[in-house]
Amino acid sequence: MSEFILGLDALAELTKEVMSLLPNGGVVILRGDLAAGKTTFVSAFAKEFGLQDAVTSPTFSLQQCYGENIFHYDIYNHGIEHFIALGMLEELERDGYHFVEWGDDTLSSILFSAEIPAIIISIEKLDDKRLYKVENAYIKS
Repeated sequence: MSEFILGLDALAELTKEVMSLLPNGGVVILRGDLAAGKTTFVSAFAKEFGLQDAVTSPTFSLQQCYGENIFHYDIYNHGIEHFIALGMLEELERDGYHFVEWGDDTLSSILFSAEIPAIIISIEKLDDKRLYKVENAYIKS
């Protein structure tokens, strides 16, 4: 597990960590309280790819796409069962980076079983900074 304490305006280090762990793309499960900075991190990641798209939380739409290879999901309102019922798991196999806000252990287990490369980033608020804990859910050796 890697840990980073960063301000919301200094996320390039975390972005580089994600790209080194998932050089060919994969799933990034984002965990943290409301307003912890999950969507802010996705926005910083998109900017590292040179995308100027406005990144917003897909709380009600379930999925947002940025460019051709960044996908952003939020399963808070409907849960993993609804995500599965809609066939969204197949989306996670597409080439690119998939950021899933509020992904739980069930999703981690599914990704592990399906051998889909995935990491988990847990975010904790620390005044004007955040503690980011990065752990492997499944990375092919």
